[in-house]
Amino acid sequence: MIVPDDRARSGPGCGMAQEAQEAAMGTWSWIGVGVLALAGAALALHAYGERRWQRATQELRLQLEASRQGPAPARLQQGELDALPPPVQRYLRAALPAEAAMVATIDLVHKGRFDIREEGQRWLPFESRQRVQMRRPGFVWDALMPVVPGLAVHVHDAYIAGEGVLHPSVAGLVSLAEQRSGGDFARDELMRFLAESPWYPTALLPSQGVRWLAIDEGSARATLVDGPHEVSLVFVFGADGMVESVRAAARGRSLRGQLVPTPWEGRWQAYETRCGMRVPTRGEVAWLLPEGGKPYWRGQLVEMRCAFAE
Repeated sequence: MIVPDDRARSGPGCGMAQEAQEAAMGTWSWIGVGVLALAGAALALHAYGERRWQRATQELRLQLEASRQGPAPARLQQGELDALPPPVQRYLRAALPAEAAMVATIDLVHKGRFDIREEGQRWLPFESRQRVQMRRPGFVWDALMPVVPGLAVHVHDAYIAGEGVLHPSVAGLVSLAEQRSGGDFARDELMRFLAESPWYPTALLPSQGVRWLAIDEGSARATLVDGPHEVSLVFVFGADGMVESVRAAARGRSLRGQLVPTPWEGRWQAYETRCGMRVPTRGEVAWLLPEGGKPYWRGQLVEMRCAFAE
């Protein structure tokens, strides 16, 4: 009987194959280490960007708080509504409880879709948190818009102490633009504050600085002054008495690097009782172009927390 010799199967060819296999395994191990290192670096960079953005948001909120003034008076005064245009009276009586306390600050959480294209369309989902204070009027909007999996754009939009702020940033690390100034840009941001007042309707009372002018049985013009800035919007009221839309003859639309005065409209619907007030839970904002409306914001109210004057 012939017994196979194991050494016969372990000749030079087999040794070379084994060495090649071991080398290949070593190469793949190093590739795996490299991939893990890159993933770890990406996660660390992402975490750094998030922390940096959160610090910037907190700084804006601190600046907003520093500009804060106490509302005067702190409650709805008897007879304050009597001289207002009829549709405004009906709205405020329906939206506010009797002797309502003035909203001092409000925190809003929204989700929806935002069209980032100046021309054409490219809608991105967004989630946002917004702090609004009534006096001195101002807000800080902090939004997150995923662009592709793992990559998002952060956006700050704010009005603080008479200045407008706009800052979009990729992952909180790479600024796409950064603007902080007064003038027409700040005026447009104050216009946003006034247009969103159906979320905090005590801000529309005469004692809080808004002047009303009658137009007809279904609409009235509201004017708000803050420092050197004065803005006016036409409020249109629906059959239920609630604010149906707000309209501006001109608001600055960013177009090819310029702010172009353009008719503008916000529409509000689906009113519910939040913080003891009737407020809209869905809305849409659009540019009113000669060829038709170009919506660019569609959102839904997710959460609302109010702090009232004492």
